[in-house]
Amino acid sequence: MMTHSSSLTADLVLEGGGVLGIGHVGAISVLEDAGYSFARVAGTSAGAIVGALVAAGMPASRITQIMTTLDYRRFTDRSLLDRVPLAGPLLSLLMDDGVFEGDYLREWLGNLLVDECGVETFGDLAVDDAGSCLPPERRYRLVVTATDVTRGELVYFPWDYQGTYGLEPGRQLVVDAVRASTSIPFFFEPATLVGSDTTPSTLVDGGVLANFPIDIFDRTDGRPPRWPTFGVKLLPLLPQDAAKLLPIAGLLKHGPVALAADLAMTTIVGRDQAHLAKPWVKVRTMQVDTAGINPVDFGLSRAQARTLFENGQAAATRFMAEWDWQNYLATFRGVTPLNA
Repeated sequence: MMTHSSSLTADLVLEGGGVLGIGHVGAISVLEDAGYSFARVAGTSAGAIVGALVAAGMPASRITQIMTTLDYRRFTDRSLLDRVPLAGPLLSLLMDDGVFEGDYLREWLGNLLVDECGVETFGDLAVDDAGSCLPPERRYRLVVTATDVTRGELVYFPWDYQGTYGLEPGRQLVVDAVRASTSIPFFFEPATLVGSDTTPSTLVDGGVLANFPIDIFDRTDGRPPRWPTFGVKLLPLLPQDAAKLLPIAGLLKHGPVALAADLAMTTIVGRDQAHLAKPWVKVRTMQVDTAGINPVDFGLSRAQARTLFENGQAAATRFMAEWDWQNYLATFRGVTPLNA
């Protein structure tokens, strides 16, 4: 039986949410200040970006410096075709399946991981964790989700590289998996993954099928968890917060493309709300107030970035004031409290 002091290790699950991901950093900074370190991190889209940096060992103070001073407009890199006045974005959607290239994101994150953390492939994030219920081929510090629209399924990287695509997980670039997870439909061009059988798969944002996989690290062997899993949730609720979220595009506010994008986001948010309603999910989740900021507002100001960061701090502070590890174990995992 674990004591409360040993629970200063935790797993971390970070929801997708575009530029709202700065809220993750605020929450993580509070958890770090409380003494927590993170054994494993799972993330989707923006959560995959922040999660990759955390899993690679970058401290919250450095991630804060990066994310609160970043010019997010640089992520909206456009092809030459897309720069055609008026018709450019529509042509890019029709021919490339996305308005933005996503090349800057890949270069920016890849440089941070390699230059500051010494992490390039998933092999650099492999762990020897004999106490895990996960098989050895799934023992990595980072897991990111993506949606394979060719196969019609949710995939977890690096877990599914071998079984689904016939690729060696440890040799795959972390930044490629994160880039796939951040391919917000209609905004960023999809990623392509070619398996060992040379069959190409088209990958988009993991949030299409699982934006908040809070139970990804839960034990399935009947034994009590060794430490908690904390989740950080970003997207506002529907319908009361619809004005904060929809329409999600500053581009193409009307027409079938905008409607399709709105429907996709509504599906993501609606499923997450149903998941959050489960008491064993809600009790270990921090809900960040996103201050009415649109997830795809890449013109985010530094003042807005600071607000998101501070709101993440506030959400984690409230959460920590109420969190009781022993009560969670007794209520949801059937573990007898130490003082019983």
